[in-house]
Amino acid sequence: MTKEEAGTTGRYKAFISYSHCDTAVAVRLHRRMESYRLPPRLVGTPTPRGPVPARLSPIFRDIDELPAADDLSTEIKAALADSEALIVLCSPDAKASRWVNREIELFREMHPERPILPALVRGDVDDAFPPTLFTPGPDGHAREPIASDLRGEQERLGRIKLIAGLTGVGVDDLVQRDAQRRLRRVMAVTASAVIAIIVLSGLLVAAVRARAEAERQQAEAEGLIEFMLTDLRGRLKGVGRLDVMNAVNARAMDYYSDQSLAALPDQSLERRARILHAMGEDDEARGDKAAALVKFSEAHRTTSAIAARRPRDAESLFAHAQSEYWLGYLAYRKKDFRNARTHFQGYVTLADRMTALRPDNVRYIREQGYAQGNLCALALTPNAKDVTLADTACAGSVEAKAQVVKLSPKDGSALADLANAYGWLGDAHNASGSRLNARRAYLAAANAVNRAVELDPQNLDYRDVWVTRQFSLAELEREEGRHDAALRRLKEARQTVADMVGRDPDNQLWRERLAQIERKLASLTKVQKEKA
Repeated sequence: MTKEEAGTTGRYKAFISYSHCDTAVAVRLHRRMESYRLPPRLVGTPTPRGPVPARLSPIFRDIDELPAADDLSTEIKAALADSEALIVLCSPDAKASRWVNREIELFREMHPERPILPALVRGDVDDAFPPTLFTPGPDGHAREPIASDLRGEQERLGRIKLIAGLTGVGVDDLVQRDAQRRLRRVMAVTASAVIAIIVLSGLLVAAVRARAEAERQQAEAEGLIEFMLTDLRGRLKGVGRLDVMNAVNARAMDYYSDQSLAALPDQSLERRARILHAMGEDDEARGDKAAALVKFSEAHRTTSAIAARRPRDAESLFAHAQSEYWLGYLAYRKKDFRNARTHFQGYVTLADRMTALRPDNVRYIREQGYAQGNLCALALTPNAKDVTLADTACAGSVEAKAQVVKLSPKDGSALADLANAYGWLGDAHNASGSRLNARRAYLAAANAVNRAVELDPQNLDYRDVWVTRQFSLAELEREEGRHDAALRRLKEARQTVADMVGRDPDNQLWRERLAQIERKLASLTKVQKEKA
């Protein structure tokens, strides 16, 4: 059967439908699908989907934000009409998206015979599948779509299943092709790693022969380690063989732990710190807190030596500040609040020294705000509450982040940071019993979010933050007995949320938030009537 007979002729091999919250996944899938090469031995083979192509291109992916209109754009409709299949990236956001559901509905109306291939990218089947996937078929029975799984380690196999669905090629044939390609790559990378380890061992032995020779050999060895723990690690991660790095990591840690930092040149210390921070972050991301603590402790020892050598070099202080942060963060996660406070305070001190050396450097000022923010959050933790510290640190975070906004007034993320800092400051004032100051801080947070919305009107997350702040203010006003003010504030919040729901009626979170506001308004209105 030809593709024309199968009814699958189209300009595009597929149309990718997705929520813009899943843009990163859509971009990656689009790139990998278009660059995929079918096995030469299968190209041209007839299948129910037509002859097997050599490449899957072009694939259509909408790169612009959808317009705030009642229906899809002409370009989208044309692309749907000209696509051989529809790939739906399923997630909670996709399920709630009116546009994703409309694209499924329209594609099914245009091409009832062409395949719709769901792909799960976030969440579970129950909360991620757009409801239009389950609409009854021509026989009246509800459809039961089977999705490819693109989450985590299942991504590679899920992508192969999508390719099989588009081409009609058996999954086993594609898995075999992929396994052979990966095996060749792993063998090449593994061989390189083994050779590198051998070379490194030889360099380390030769380094003891003479001081001058040792310095040269040391520089080469450390460069090789940095390559192995950065570039090589990235390549091995790409083929799922990070286990090959275990011996390299252990050897590198043995090498570093035995070093006398006083004898190392500055360049070696800086490289050492970068590597240890990278290794520690990898461990922490994998949930191996013990291994991360070893790396960050050794990094702290290294960056401390750098900062001691160059106490007026801002970048040296910045590197040491990262070590202080990570050790404080690990202690905070373990509820070791005493050590967390020590390291967070060290972070603040270093950030202050950086900004004193480079007072106009936005990066350093932002770091100062983050450092104070960590102390602020710690001081408001129930088991480590320190109202005095919270007032000081939260105010310091606001001051630094406000300076960042002053220097970068068009940076929406800076305004979001500032709103967050004001929110924490309001919590600190609440903890100290200062209702009026808490109210002022929450208002300032709302104002910062308003400015962010002005810069990016399409960012409804900023509006959501603003509504949250209205709840805080309304609660303060209710507790103060100012029910009329609380009612006015909640009505304004209701209008904002209603507008958000109008833009996306299928967004369940915003609909629930609107219902929550209605309940609060009803409660306050009832109190007003009882008092009257």
